[in-house]
Amino acid sequence: MEKINIGVVIVAGGSGTRIGGPVPKQFRIIGGEPILAHTINTFAEALPAAEIVVVLPEEYIAFWKNLTARFEVATHRCVAGGSERFHSVKAGIEALGEDRGVIAVHDGVRALVSKKLIIRAVQSAIECGSGIPAIAPVDSFRVVTDEGSRPIDRSTLRIIQTPQVFNAEILRHAYRTEYNASFTDDASVVEHSGVKVTLCEGERSNIKITTVEDFAIAEAFLAERDGEFQL
Repeated sequence: MEKINIGVVIVAGGSGTRIGGPVPKQFRIIGGEPILAHTINTFAEALPAAEIVVVLPEEYIAFWKNLTARFEVATHRCVAGGSERFHSVKAGIEALGEDRGVIAVHDGVRALVSKKLIIRAVQSAIECGSGIPAIAPVDSFRVVTDEGSRPIDRSTLRIIQTPQVFNAEILRHAYRTEYNASFTDDASVVEHSGVKVTLCEGERSNIKITTVEDFAIAEAFLAERDGEFQL
């Protein structure tokens, strides 16, 4: 694989209102460390030379810096996010060095992401311009209409995850557009710019820790994770 400068934007701007508590979920402790620390450290282990920028609510940057003093957290820089995820990602991209050839964008609360998945998505971006992790759903789905509902062929559906990794020039160009409420992730922003994206294999364990139940699942996965390789 060719040597390429990699930038990582970890978006951790959520308030965690769905699970309640005194602090946002990205700062909650699982497996002996804050969720966000797990995420940062996994990226640093998978991509040792990468530049890592963490996007946080401005009012929590000092809190996070104080919290990291109690744990071993890989080197990273913090920047303030915006009102929507789009604006937070844009701030993270702008904070990265201009020499980055590939940029990965990841949800801070996907703390179970594996090093293998990170590297797989980066390789896809190097070879194809993008790498968007996706998994096939196992549940049945129905489309709800005014007339009722109808089944939909789940073989045509994919559940999209992060990290979403792109050629840096493609991603920077895409994020120069104005915010649109239809943007659900970085792939949708890039597609809006006229560039097709490439899916790669995701992982079922790469959950977004959002609910109380997710915490128990995350603890179980962390108990038997690791033993992976580096890029």
